[in-house]
Amino acid sequence: MSAVDTDSITTTPTVKGELLPRKDMRVIWVLLTAAFVAILNETTMGMAIPHLIKDLGISPLAAQWVTSAFMLTMAVVIPTTGFLLRRFTTRQIFLAALALFSLGTLLAAIALGFEMLLAARVVQASGTALMMPLLMTTMMNLVPPSARGRMMGRVSTVISLAPALGPTMSGFLLDHFGWRSIFVVVLPIALVAMFVGWRWLTDVGETTQAPLDVLSIILSAFGFGGIVYGLSQIGALAGGGAGSAAPLIIALSVGVVGLGLFLWRQVILQRADDALLDLRVFTSRAFSLAMAQMFLLSLAFFGTITVVPLFLQDALGLPAVDAGLAVLPGALAMGLLGPVIGRIYDARGTRILLIPGSILAAGTLWFYTTLTVGTSVWVVVAAQTLLSVGLALSFTPLFTASLASLTPKFYSYGSAVIGTVQQVAGAAGIAVMVALFTLVVNANGGTEVPEAVAAGSQTAFLVGAVISTATVIGAFFIRKPADHTEGAPHAGH
Repeated sequence: MSAVDTDSITTTPTVKGELLPRKDMRVIWVLLTAAFVAILNETTMGMAIPHLIKDLGISPLAAQWVTSAFMLTMAVVIPTTGFLLRRFTTRQIFLAALALFSLGTLLAAIALGFEMLLAARVVQASGTALMMPLLMTTMMNLVPPSARGRMMGRVSTVISLAPALGPTMSGFLLDHFGWRSIFVVVLPIALVAMFVGWRWLTDVGETTQAPLDVLSIILSAFGFGGIVYGLSQIGALAGGGAGSAAPLIIALSVGVVGLGLFLWRQVILQRADDALLDLRVFTSRAFSLAMAQMFLLSLAFFGTITVVPLFLQDALGLPAVDAGLAVLPGALAMGLLGPVIGRIYDARGTRILLIPGSILAAGTLWFYTTLTVGTSVWVVVAAQTLLSVGLALSFTPLFTASLASLTPKFYSYGSAVIGTVQQVAGAAGIAVMVALFTLVVNANGGTEVPEAVAAGSQTAFLVGAVISTATVIGAFFIRKPADHTEGAPHAGH
């Protein structure tokens, strides 16, 4: 049997009129709730940085580490989740993830200084990194192929709505109660989710007794951590900050070498099914194509959503709260469309979604390159909403089709690869676009000059537009595995 032969997938019939048996549906909802809380927390700290600088007496560069350390930890932990999800049971991973997240949240709420807050964020991120791969792997094991689009649509809702609500919630709490209140509000929700999971969550899938390869973990940390850290330094260097390019070059060099050694180690270990991240998922052509498409989309999307608020505030003169509200309709549209798009995927496959979605996203980004200081904020709101719809039409079928092309044995590794691709692509997109934005802005008078900000934004958007154009071509080659006729060869053969 091929490692990615979809013929081997079997599912349990569901009761007519129900998406899943009640017991399985309860498992999915517990995991969805926990993932929502984790992602909500991940998006709350960006707005808190000015408050941290003032309250803790730290520099802006140090304050950025509250988010950078979180991102670095995610980049290091996510590649290990493929192994962890096969080595330990669903309940064990879930309770460990929520325990780590809750402990980190508690430590952050009572942090006595910056160092303690930074350590708390690392602990939080360790738990957060486990949640999405656990949710996606469990969903693939429980949900029959005919309903996976609808369930993945609900996952997309969580992924979209949590980041949309996070900044709004944190803005309110920061204005009225201070930065510690963010953690005080999140902690009880996390504890309730952990208690519910402890009471109701059941184990899904089978575990393996494969040994944990410590060398792979070390190489993964140097590889993915070095690359993400190096990318994060590009923006600071472009901004003319103190210091040389040496840390950037060293970090990226260590990352590239570490990643190469990590991949080599996995190829050796997977011969005995002992890999930390089994690379045989890429023997599926459908999975590989979907990952390439997702990398490009994430590269363009995360960089763009970082620059848009800067344009709204510094070029159009909107207050931070209004800038956040301007991008909220798009995020809400993206989340609410998830289940609808999932139903279309189940019924019609990928092309009917991916092709118009990629065209809409690319077209909107090309339109972004025309934005000026005279552009109405409502035009930006409309464009951002269209971009979000295009991305919604793309991400749900990509998530579902990529994992559906694998056998159950490889779901956990596929989920880990998806998370890793998004983290690395997102870091790269943000680094490149913010660096170009900063260089152009500084060359034209700085952020105090609205026209300079508009010019910098146009340059960053141009990069996103060029990248997204390639996804229009890729959309024609990705198909839903179930679209293949019976007896036809599946991807990976």
